[in-house]
Amino acid sequence: MEQRGIELVSAQERYGRPRDLFFLWAGTTMGIFTLVYGTVIVAVFGLSFWQAVAAIVIGNLLAFPLVGLTSLQGPATGTSTMTVSRAAYGTKGARGLSFFGWLNMVGFEAGGMVLITFASLSLLDQAGVTDQSLPLKITVIVVAALIQLVLPLIGHAAVMKAQKYFTWIFLAMFAVMAVLIAPKVNVSGGGSADFATFTAAVALVMSAGGLSWGPLGGDYSRYLPKDSSKKAVFWCAVLGGLVPYLLLMTLGAAVATVVTGADDPISGLPGALPNWFVVPYLLLAIVTLFAVNTTDLYSSGLNLQAAGITIKRWLAVVLDLIFCVIITIVAVTSNNFNDLLNAFLGLLIIWLAPWAGVYVTDWLRRRGRYDAQALFDLKAPGQVRWPAIIAQVAGMAAAALWINSTAFVGWISKATGGSDFSIFAGFIVAGVVYAALDRRTVPVAKELAHA
Repeated sequence: MEQRGIELVSAQERYGRPRDLFFLWAGTTMGIFTLVYGTVIVAVFGLSFWQAVAAIVIGNLLAFPLVGLTSLQGPATGTSTMTVSRAAYGTKGARGLSFFGWLNMVGFEAGGMVLITFASLSLLDQAGVTDQSLPLKITVIVVAALIQLVLPLIGHAAVMKAQKYFTWIFLAMFAVMAVLIAPKVNVSGGGSADFATFTAAVALVMSAGGLSWGPLGGDYSRYLPKDSSKKAVFWCAVLGGLVPYLLLMTLGAAVATVVTGADDPISGLPGALPNWFVVPYLLLAIVTLFAVNTTDLYSSGLNLQAAGITIKRWLAVVLDLIFCVIITIVAVTSNNFNDLLNAFLGLLIIWLAPWAGVYVTDWLRRRGRYDAQALFDLKAPGQVRWPAIIAQVAGMAAAALWINSTAFVGWISKATGGSDFSIFAGFIVAGVVYAALDRRTVPVAKELAHA
């Protein structure tokens, strides 16, 4: 069992190659969730198939480079992405952002656990277990949680190796699924959304993809040798997530032209499949959800430590899973899971986009060089760096003004017919404000918390 949390990884403990990141991200993103995002764009937003493809391509190309960028800091510093954020926000100032990062992961984990539960109950129904009472649902959730706990608890090496095998299994299964669905696809199907709705769809693609995965980049690259090729690290991380998202979201959009209610991955989407493939599909759904939750659960423990909570990594993983079980039980007993998921994805933008703007601007200003030891210095000046905090707040206000989510619609979004440029507003405003306020003149290679 890995004992290290966000502590720096020494040179003697480094291992692996950049291409391992490709399989890590491919195994993580090649899942049912990714497929469902594609169906939502057509079934919920009302885009035509080709509009959906355009939104998928644009959103993913814009968002996934963030995963590559944050992955670069892993080999350079030997710690997690949210810990590296201390360079901009201050050692203590970054705690709030790390806590949001933890909430981000817990939300995705709970969403995955809910779908695992629904898929498991559907399998039981296929086996003749039709009395699906609350005690049975709770039993399924607890068993799923115990299975989910294994890989994140063991740690980094186990997660990296498992995701490599998952990649090939998932690739084969989704290829079969694509072949089965292809003859039924109606590329002229779907609705015909206006430009404002199209922008909201792009925002969903970005927030469900590279933007939400960005805070995890360094968590998995931190064990790579410090002299690892930067180009290889960047592109392996980017392509590992980008390619599955492009392919599976497009497949999801195609499914939505075949089946009404395809945005429901358990009771709706299987309608596009022949009866003999329904059980394999449900098994595929369960395993892919376990795979994505493995990555989320491992990182959420690191984010909890980066938030300043003194806790062992393995204990943080257990604590996260307990929260997930509680949320899952509440969600399974409610009838508006899809609404909750869409609201959650929409609201992520408000803090993630400004964080990304500050992170990228800080990285550019210091030319990618960090004082790793200073990230953990709790006595040096600059524990709270107000330029980044102010920029974060300004970016969040800008994102909130231009968001169009199921939770609420911002004033600028209303004034522009429901458009959603919240990610760009939050990113740009936060980045510009941070660059304007952060007037450090010491050499970027030497300064950090000491500024």
